Amino acid sequence: MKEELFLSGRMNPNIDPYLNIWHWQIPLYLFLGGLAAGILFFAALYTIRGKAHLMPATVKWATFLVPAALVLGLISLFLDLKHKPFFWQLYTTIRFESPMSWGAWVLMLVTPLSFIWSASYLRETVPSWKWRYRWLESFESWVIKNRPGLSWAMIVLAVILGIYTGILLSAFNARPLWNASILGPLFLVSGLSTGAAVIMWLSKDPAERKLMSKIDLMLIGIELFLIVHLFMGFLASTAVQIDAAGLFLGGQFTLGFWVFVVLLGIIVPGILEIMEIRGYHIPVAVPAILILYGGLLFRFIMVEAGQITRYLY
Repeated sequence: MKEELFLSGRMNPNIDPYLNIWHWQIPLYLFLGGLAAGILFFAALYTIRGKAHLMPATVKWATFLVPAALVLGLISLFLDLKHKPFFWQLYTTIRFESPMSWGAWVLMLVTPLSFIWSASYLRETVPSWKWRYRWLESFESWVIKNRPGLSWAMIVLAVILGIYTGILLSAFNARPLWNASILGPLFLVSGLSTGAAVIMWLSKDPAERKLMSKIDLMLIGIELFLIVHLFMGFLASTAVQIDAAGLFLGGQFTLGFWVFVVLLGIIVPGILEIMEIRGYHIPVAVPAILILYGGLLFRFIMVEAGQITRYLY
């Protein structure tokens, strides 16, 4: 008879609890929310600075994508809900300690504001456009007159929306990969970068495109800085966070993260933008698509990897 001694069964699949409740809907929602926040931020910024006439794609054209992005994001979020008929209960109270409560109320405010902002530019984009009711014309005139004031509200809401997409994950203290305060700023910068990429792609003005390219280069540098310090923080922390970092440092997400997110989604677009600024002819769609692809994949990987990490030992 051959005797075998079992010291542990930890290597067997499904022995440890595995959080698998967030699927494609959540990373898609986080991506669209960050993208909308980035576009709204730049539209509000250049309106406040009085340069709206110099940045038509930033202030006008790109903002038409925001309502669609927010609606699609909300649909994705709704599809993920377990008890869909009761979603309205999020709006029966405000919990300042809850990131989900913050997100629900910010989305409640920023979504109609994005529709109003875009609608105020309809006459400029569609000369034949006419409102059916006089009160809509009066409201449009009021919005146009008060765009600078609305911009201040929009820029604040955009920053909260962008940083909330990362705080939503970092609030899950039981998941070591998500339990990092740097995720909020990282997701905000990533959202601003995707917003800048869309603006560059839509812009027909070389000066505007060059300016947004320079801004995006700065954002890419900040994003790389935050990613490096995210893993530095993990490696200098507890054993479970070191193990969480190991998923990206030789583990199953190493190739997807460092090649497809960092290299193709951040570094390569940055190099292409530098070449464009230096006078080389680079199709603007190439870096823009790579940045959007990297931003989307980044959220999918972070959501999936975070659900694998655990504190249970």
